[in-house]
Amino acid sequence: MSTMTYLQAISDGMRTEMRADESVLVMGEDIGVFGGAFKVTDGFIEEFGAARVMDTPLAESAIIGCAVGAAVDGMRPIAEMQFADFISCGFDQLVNVAGKMFYRQGLSVNITVRLPSGGGFSGGPFHSQNPEAWFMHAPGLKVVAPSTAEDAKGLLIKAIRDPNPVVFMEHKHLYRRVKGEVPEGTYETEFTARVAREGTDLVVIAYGAMVHTALEATADLDASIEVLDLRSLVPLDEDAILASVRKCSKVVIIDEANQMCAAGAQVAALIAERGWEDLDGPVVRVATPDVPIPFSPTLEQAVLPQVDDVREAVRELLEY
Repeated sequence: MSTMTYLQAISDGMRTEMRADESVLVMGEDIGVFGGAFKVTDGFIEEFGAARVMDTPLAESAIIGCAVGAAVDGMRPIAEMQFADFISCGFDQLVNVAGKMFYRQGLSVNITVRLPSGGGFSGGPFHSQNPEAWFMHAPGLKVVAPSTAEDAKGLLIKAIRDPNPVVFMEHKHLYRRVKGEVPEGTYETEFTARVAREGTDLVVIAYGAMVHTALEATADLDASIEVLDLRSLVPLDEDAILASVRKCSKVVIIDEANQMCAAGAQVAALIAERGWEDLDGPVVRVATPDVPIPFSPTLEQAVLPQVDDVREAVRELLEY
């Protein structure tokens, strides 16, 4: 076991797979000589060469389209969007081509699309979005969102080996802020939820950076609070969600993404349909309002879910 940051774990996961299988390659803007906007691929071009670490033009549609073609030909491409927000420029290739290729032609599209997502660093409206719900609605795509360094590596390796296209939501705010013990070598983390902390009085359901917000917000409360880390949004671990609801009876859902039709909305709908009789209060959601993310640090904090927002929501529901 080695102590790694979230960013280092992602980098290590790609290196591990690239060393084990020459069909794995990475492609994206400035990922080669420059080492990536966040230095995730720093040193890759020296180790693997320009044929497997490809600097691309500023053309997201072309990046994903080329990745799809390489995958159909037997390669396992990892395509990086410099920021998750830029995926909109490659939306058609990902949603209408990669996601539907197996249904339409029986062809496996083994691509992993890395999306550095999320706010918390004053990146403004074009560099801070959480667009995971766009892809939850698109048949044929899997969507995962790790919150820890160990899961970041394990989920990425699982994604690279999956025969389906996987959208890998890696939260920028966690890159150098989160550290943890990470197993050496290769391992896979299943696309299932995990209990980040056991509890019995109330469960907070979150994913990505909001898992840490949930843990901090509920650490000192005079109650037994469970925190469920979804890890995977598609497939969604419905059994784990309903098990926590049965055990705790009260639910707070945190979603950094815009609240309209976000991942948390699907979780709430699932609980309303299949966990209603286990509830002892309303399902409470803490999410970002449907507005662009501001540049101003003060305004950004006012928009994104904060520790105090979650703590207040939990306290009110405990008293319900």
